[in-house]
Amino acid sequence: MKKNIAIGGDHAGFELKSKVIKWLETNGHALKDFGPFATDSVDYPDFAHPLSEAVEKGGFDLGILICGSGNGVAITANKHEGIRAALCWKTEISALARAHNDANVLCIPARFLVDSEALEIVNTFINTPFEGGRHQNRVNKITCA
Repeated sequence: MKKNIAIGGDHAGFELKSKVIKWLETNGHALKDFGPFATDSVDYPDFAHPLSEAVEKGGFDLGILICGSGNGVAITANKHEGIRAALCWKTEISALARAHNDANVLCIPARFLVDSEALEIVNTFINTPFEGGRHQNRVNKITCA
């Protein structure tokens, strides 16, 4: 199933983000790039917050954030009540993040993956459905409000 995807990150994730964008477009997904648009040093919250707000409001099926470690964008995205951002460095983790946690933002550590690994993680994240069932009750307990 084709998805509408928001993508962003920081300067350390720019090159991988460009490759992920090409892969998404080749595979027929719609997307919006929230930036950055070059390798110049930037602050990841300036891109992670707008992306997270857009996913939270329902404008996108999923989001993808890419920075050096993946931690900064994950921490930032998870400040948003409706976001369940998952830092994934293996396909198995991305599958479980979707299937068990209904994660809606994938966070990728660009400095710790080769391109083929990252693309497989993206593919798995996009194509794994939430299982619901016993996991739904747990997901319902995540929000503090």
